[in-house]
Amino acid sequence: MLRLIVRRLLLSIPLLLAVTAITFVLASLIPGDPARSLLGPSATPQQYEALRQALHLNEPIAIQYRDYILNMLHGDLGHSIFTGENVAHTLANRLPVSLSLIIGGTIVALVIGILLGVLSATRGRGFARFVDVFSLVGGALPNFWVGLVLVAFFAVTLMVLPATGYVPFGMSPSQWALSLILPVIALSLSGIAMIAKVVRDGVSTALSQDFVRTLRAAGVPRRVLIWKHALRSSSVSLVTVVGVIFVASLSGTILVENVFVLPGLGSLAVAATARQDIPVIQGVALAFTIITIIVNLLVDVSYGLLNPKVRTR
Repeated sequence: MLRLIVRRLLLSIPLLLAVTAITFVLASLIPGDPARSLLGPSATPQQYEALRQALHLNEPIAIQYRDYILNMLHGDLGHSIFTGENVAHTLANRLPVSLSLIIGGTIVALVIGILLGVLSATRGRGFARFVDVFSLVGGALPNFWVGLVLVAFFAVTLMVLPATGYVPFGMSPSQWALSLILPVIALSLSGIAMIAKVVRDGVSTALSQDFVRTLRAAGVPRRVLIWKHALRSSSVSLVTVVGVIFVASLSGTILVENVFVLPGLGSLAVAATARQDIPVIQGVALAFTIITIIVNLLVDVSYGLLNPKVRTR
């Protein structure tokens, strides 16, 4: 298992370099000039050139990227061009918001998806067709549109949940939970659909296997057959789907956080891109990449725990 973890971590180094390089190049191609935006149209050419030199914007892209990597290795992610705030500090403040949203959405998708999948595999064709339709609709609806519908119904019409905003957990756990209900539902809908279909197929296949028939003949209760043995047989596929959903939620937060005005990494990425704040864009991309690496590592470790053969590869 240790060899597996070390190998995955070593393979993540080229990924980090590739992502940071691609992000750096793409950010530099965004129309506009940060120095011009900071100074305004009334600035003199001398002031403009002096600011570009101070921000190192006059240097070639390769030199800027080299300096960024060297600083990153020393734990320095730079400062925002527009606010001057330390990028690492900004990411640390916003990361809990995005993680609360992503983890909450993944847990909701996992619980409801497993329940729907098991019910569709054991309650006949009618429920199975419902899950098929739900999977199709849930996978097709954009999460930002779902978020707008939820706001219109629960916040505007019924006025039972807040429409926008975020309350830190340390300030009020109950208000923190209320502020996340609608965005978590909007983010988890497609994940529920994916998990329900995977669990339904896995449980249906397992219930037709010989070992389940043997256990049934031995008098094992149906509830134990379904929730312990049949569901366990689809655990590897389920872990894979959960990892995919978690990583996909990173991009989903960009839209959901803007719909619900949440101060997370997604909304930070949108604001930084609009202002061409390259250090902040780089920081968000780096944070998303590290989260993806950690999730993939946890998925690989889960494979090893569920299937001992993986540990020896």
